[in-house]
Amino acid sequence: MTQDDKPLSDLVAQGWDILGFSHSTNEKTGQSEHAVLLRRQRQHKILKIRRKMLGGGIVVQELDI
Repeated sequence: MTQDDKPLSDLVAQGWDILGFSHSTNEKTGQSEHAVLLRRQRQHKILKIRRKMLGGGIVVQELDI
């Protein structure tokens, strides 16, 4: 894994705190997805991480809330 494959580590290094974590499985595809709730100052963000269906690597989605 390269540093590009560690989005959660990158955000923690930038000062984001981890508040919570969840894991779910897509019923249709059987694919696992992890969601992490992050906080920095008064900002909150959800980071969703899952493996790509084809090929290697991960798919990352950042949601500002």
